Amino acid sequence: MTQLSINTTQNVNINFTAATIGDRILAYLLDFLVKAAYVIVTYYIFFYALGINKLLDSMDNWSKISVLVLFYLPVAFYSLIFESLLEGQTLGKRLLKIKVVKIDGYQASFGDYIMRWLFRVIDVSFSSGIVGLISIIASEKSQRLGDMAGGTSVITLKNNININHTILEEIDVSYVPTYPLVIKLNDNDARIIKETFNNARTHRDYQMISKLKMKIEDVTGIRNQSGNDEDFIKTILKDYNYYTQKM
Repeated sequence: MTQLSINTTQNVNINFTAATIGDRILAYLLDFLVKAAYVIVTYYIFFYALGINKLLDSMDNWSKISVLVLFYLPVAFYSLIFESLLEGQTLGKRLLKIKVVKIDGYQASFGDYIMRWLFRVIDVSFSSGIVGLISIIASEKSQRLGDMAGGTSVITLKNNININHTILEEIDVSYVPTYPLVIKLNDNDARIIKETFNNARTHRDYQMISKLKMKIEDVTGIRNQSGNDEDFIKTILKDYNYYTQKM
C-alpha cells in the first residue's frame, strides 16, 4: 500500500495509507447505486404518482428540459455535495472508510472539492474511469487528475489499531514523572508526537527526532534533562499519560 507523508500545521509529518484502487472503485459503485436509487424513486414518485409527466406533456421542449435538469441536479452534484458536507466523504466512501484529505495537512476546502468534481468529467465520465485509474496507478501519491488539481488524495481510515497507534503508554504503578509542564499538551499533540516519533525511529530519521524534541521544548517550555532526544520524548509521552490518567 502507498504511504502518504502529510506535513501538519505543527510542521510535523504524519504518515497515512492511501486508499486502494479496489476501495475507491467499490466506493464509486456504491455511490452509483445511491444515485440510481434516487433517479428511480424520483421518477416514479414525481412523474407517475404525482402526475408531473402529464404536466410535462403540455410544455414545450425547453421547459421539459429545464424541469428534468432541476430534478436531476443532485445526481450531477452528488460527490461535491457529500464531500463538502461529510468533510471528504461520500456515502460510498464512508461505508468503505476512506476519505479525501489535503496533502499539505490542512482540511480540504470547498474549492478543493470543486476541483475534484470538475475533473471527474475527464477522470471518470468521458473516459469511463480509464484516465482516473491510470493517474492513480502512475501517481506517487495515488492521485487522479482531480486530486492533483485540488492538492488532495484519498486515504484509508481502516488502520489496525493497537497501543502503538494510540497516545497510551505502558507505565508502571511506581512510575515517577519528570516533567510536570507536559500537561500543556493535549491529546492531539500527544498523538502527533507519538506517531511522528515511532515513524522516525522506524526509518532512523534522527534529524526528525531532533526537530520533534525542539518543537516539544518550544511548546511546553520543558528542557531536555536526559541529554538523549529519544529518551526525552519517551519520558514526555509517559509523563503525559501519567498526569492525564490522574486527572
